Amino acid sequence: IDNPDYKGEWRPRQIENEAYKGPWVHPQIENPEYSADDSLYRYTDIGAVGFDLWQVKSGTIFDNILVTDDVEYAAEVGRDTWAVTKEPEREMKSKIDAEEAEAKKAEEDAAKETEATEEEEEDETEEAEDDEEADESDETPRDEL
Repeated sequence: IDNPDYKGEWRPRQIENEAYKGPWVHPQIENPEYSADDSLYRYTDIGAVGFDLWQVKSGTIFDNILVTDDVEYAAEVGRDTWAVTKEPEREMKSKIDAEEAEAKKAEEDAAKETEATEEEEEDETEEAEDDEEADESDETPRDEL
């Protein structure tokens, strides 16, 4: 149904701010002790490497970390370390995944069994209550006959 009084989407009135001077710009303060240093972050010897890792699933393994700029050396180290452990680690992971899946299935089966038992008990309780109500309704006092 058309509304002749409809003037479009409602918006609040905007009040003019006479004190507005434009977007704020932070003041620049002179620092006479500052001098630009292009080699500030350049190190000749790095003694450690830090990682900030976030894992969705636990069990991720990080080992044999190599920091180099030599591609051939990195490939050689990869063949000597990672290639040797890749298959055994994959088999170990598959075994762990299978055990977790089996445990989860057993837990689900136990939950279903518990639920079925509870439903049977509820049904038995309801039947017993229905029987009691039926017995009570059959027992009409003799004065009312």
